[in-house]
Amino acid sequence: MGAVLVAYGLAVRPPGGSRTWTVVDASYRTVDPVEEWLESHRTLWSPNTVRGYATALAQWWTFLEQRDEVGKWRDVGVPAVTGFLSWLRNGRTVERSLVPQEQVPGASTLEARLAALMSFYRWQEAVFGVPVAGRLMRGAPRRMPARGLLAHLDARAAARPSSLVRVRRGHRGTGRPPLLLPGQIQAILNGCAVFDSATGEWVGNLRDRFLFALLAETGMRLGEALGLRISDFVMGRGGTPFVEIVPRHDNANGARVKMMRPRRVYVGADLERLFADYLTHIACRATELGLPLRVESPLLVNLFRPPFLSSLREGTVRDKTNALRRRGIGAEGWSPHWFRHSHATALLLAGTPEWVVSRRLGHAHVQTTLDLYGWVREDEALRAAANWRSYAAGWQVTE
Repeated sequence: MGAVLVAYGLAVRPPGGSRTWTVVDASYRTVDPVEEWLESHRTLWSPNTVRGYATALAQWWTFLEQRDEVGKWRDVGVPAVTGFLSWLRNGRTVERSLVPQEQVPGASTLEARLAALMSFYRWQEAVFGVPVAGRLMRGAPRRMPARGLLAHLDARAAARPSSLVRVRRGHRGTGRPPLLLPGQIQAILNGCAVFDSATGEWVGNLRDRFLFALLAETGMRLGEALGLRISDFVMGRGGTPFVEIVPRHDNANGARVKMMRPRRVYVGADLERLFADYLTHIACRATELGLPLRVESPLLVNLFRPPFLSSLREGTVRDKTNALRRRGIGAEGWSPHWFRHSHATALLLAGTPEWVVSRRLGHAHVQTTLDLYGWVREDEALRAAANWRSYAAGWQVTE
């Protein structure tokens, strides 16, 4: 039996640059078509997005190598892509198996892999005329004119084509974004830290409570939160407090604002008070450590393990999330991104207009908001699951 051919997503740090990811083939050579696609987007995507897309394309290239079809990457169609999804379901070994796999990637994972592959081929068609995207999408022209490296992101395009390849979901799957109910969100916050009225002090990890409260009330993405500086949270002082989401390329933890679009998100008095308590907490900790704390310092930082006061990383948040889940806190399998879905759901069920929700979430188009959450107001069971208007009453949704 011959050696198994595998392509790899590889972390690299160019001279004078920051850490990023690329894809190498089974002979450890850079996969040029994938690298060209990644390079054209590195200033727009967060490092985590680049890593996820590199992982997806490394798996695609492994699939082609094991089929001995790398030389045909420009000529694939629907059968190859559906075979790729089956190969992923079967443990990346065979396309068809009569024996059920013990660990099968979830539908969301398969959809992410498919989305990365579709993005790759749409870019290849827009820039180099590679005709694969036209075969994979309903309503796409057979040949898209090359209009620059980012032509496939043109917001002025007409009706968007749909994919001919879709991920099969189980009969219980709805395709709807997962969310947390208000009671589950409160349990997560309390699982991080609670206020002891007898001592007037917070007990637990105040930073984690502030982080999850921030995600719940603003709907921002985790990467946007991890890239905040202290000065980005502006206290009201008689007005309405808000958070400035500022695109930056120099965050030490690699956090990035998606598509580098700035926006302002207004918040309520409860989150403002929690921010004040947290800021006092980190200022005291900085004094204990003898380290400087400035307005341009990262907002979410390491407090009790080195490097002290350095930017919090996504892996640390993931570890905290897993620890809470092991304690049975929150919905099964929840992740920090569920706060974003819950935020949008609460606003819509509280009567907020779709265009306001779209701007608050930082969506490029209101249609994105409608595609993700258009079902919310029609779901009677979800509407009855909580008093959403009361839950969102303390938020400031100002335009």
